[in-house]
Amino acid sequence: MAHGSKYKVAFRRRREGKTDYSARLKLVDLDKNRLVVRISNANVIVQIIIIGKDGDETIVSAHTKELQKLGWLGGSKNTSAAYLTGYLCGKKALAKDINAAVLDIGLKPSVKGSKVFAALKGAVDAGLEVPHGDSIIPDENRISGEHIAEYAKLLNEEDLKKRFSQYLKRGLQPVDLPNHFEEIKNKIDSEA
Repeated sequence: MAHGSKYKVAFRRRREGKTDYSARLKLVDLDKNRLVVRISNANVIVQIIIIGKDGDETIVSAHTKELQKLGWLGGSKNTSAAYLTGYLCGKKALAKDINAAVLDIGLKPSVKGSKVFAALKGAVDAGLEVPHGDSIIPDENRISGEHIAEYAKLLNEEDLKKRFSQYLKRGLQPVDLPNHFEEIKNKIDSEA
């Protein structure tokens, strides 16, 4: 009779909280392009990834740093930035004849109206076909930053400088965020 531990050590990436292998296995079986959305503490990254013989291959990638090169003065990880990064990735994908993908949010919880779904909405608005339900998408005024502009209008000068110091340092008045959002979206359209 064999003696030993019945405990099985989980894969390293699972222990580190980086990979959900059961979800990944389902995505691998689909054999479709994946729209991968990753949100870090400072940036949003949206990629189209396929499964190659030697592992995953990134075909298209968009990063909030690219938005900053286009003149984006808003935050680099807010809902507006997530949408614009998804939009940029969608435009790049269409330029490479990639028309469809399935959403891969990794280990992020599926929360209605979250930044992950703002990035999804951006990719879909760019023309990429990604299966989803409209109930999970954030409101248009959240995506365009309208709620930030409305909030900024309620603040006095001192509170405005305190709460929006980074926007002001970059030269953007928070009340101008919705217009700035549209400018950058139009710039992505003109360059795609």
